[in-house]
Amino acid sequence: MLRQASNRKSRNTALTFARWKHEIYKPVWMHPLIFISGATALGFLFALQDWNSRMRFWNEYKITLSLLLKAWGAQYFIWGVLCWLLWWTLRSKIYTANLKTMLVVFFPLSLLACVVEEMIWVALFPHLPMGKPFMPFWQRLSFHLDAELIDSLVLFWSAFFLFRGIGYYQRYREKERMATQLQSQLVQAQMRALRMQLNPHFLFNTMNGISSLMRTDIAAADLMLEQLSRLLRITLHRGEAQFIPLSDEMEFIEMYLAMQDRRYAGRVHQKMSIDPSVHDAIVPTMILQPIVENAYAHGLSRLSANGVLSIEAESEDSVLHLSVTNTGLGLHPPNRSSSGNGVGLTNVQDRLRMHYGDDQSLTIAELEGGLVQVVIRLPLRFATRPTEQTTGYGV
Repeated sequence: MLRQASNRKSRNTALTFARWKHEIYKPVWMHPLIFISGATALGFLFALQDWNSRMRFWNEYKITLSLLLKAWGAQYFIWGVLCWLLWWTLRSKIYTANLKTMLVVFFPLSLLACVVEEMIWVALFPHLPMGKPFMPFWQRLSFHLDAELIDSLVLFWSAFFLFRGIGYYQRYREKERMATQLQSQLVQAQMRALRMQLNPHFLFNTMNGISSLMRTDIAAADLMLEQLSRLLRITLHRGEAQFIPLSDEMEFIEMYLAMQDRRYAGRVHQKMSIDPSVHDAIVPTMILQPIVENAYAHGLSRLSANGVLSIEAESEDSVLHLSVTNTGLGLHPPNRSSSGNGVGLTNVQDRLRMHYGDDQSLTIAELEGGLVQVVIRLPLRFATRPTEQTTGYGV
């Protein structure tokens, strides 16, 4: 068990590119190749500056550009490797280090890193410093440390605060991602709650209709029950799909209208006018059914004959227009009960707002002759992902 735990820990801390690839937030400049290459390139720039200064002001001894490039490039390459390893292994401590940790942990570490870097660099260039008598390794190390320790410490602490800034950036991005995810989950939960509220509302009214028919027309009640079964099968098939093609929604509406036609025994004339160019437009699931149900419950059901229900869909520029118009007694008929009124429309309005924000509208208006018209305007969109393309029903 201890060996397994040790192996697991070793795998988790292994400095591999595979682990790098699985990091959630990995600033591109902290990729080892980019970071170390950048540090080396910075060393080359200092080499060119050093060479230019020596050419213009120093004539003590000759030093070639290639040697300067090697020396400065190697020094910054070593610093690049050390700093990247520091970030990779201690970044969590760097992100959260307080003043005490900086003094107790990172300051000694900075001195150690300076010495290690200088030891490697001195070993790589045994002929430096030029213009001085031959010196053994330790004496050259002491010479270079004396000359460059402050510069090396500045390099270390510059890298430290750069990494600290990266940590702040990563935590900001993480909070932003969490907030977005939380908002998305909240919207999904609200949508599920509204869908759960819609279905019982629809079922309650339909079962009431079937119950009424059972007393007068058993065959019609049986057919209506079969149609209800088909509607429920479609609803189950759609599952959690939030958007469907308009053609799917219209087939669902046609089934629903067939049930209502049976229930109202031909008292309502139904008309549908759907522009073929918007058949594949994506709309929220069951966005029209509550409006049609509302038209029957509060308008058409009050008529004894010659009721008219009209459903239209068309587009204008990049806006999809859906309208449901019904005859009846207008928006404010006398003796109208307020019980249960407006639940369907309120749900539709809430769902539109959550899906489209301010890029949508739902208006209800009373037209001449007691007509009531509900108009939905929403962005005209077509499926871009397979899950939005179809639920298997529709034209």
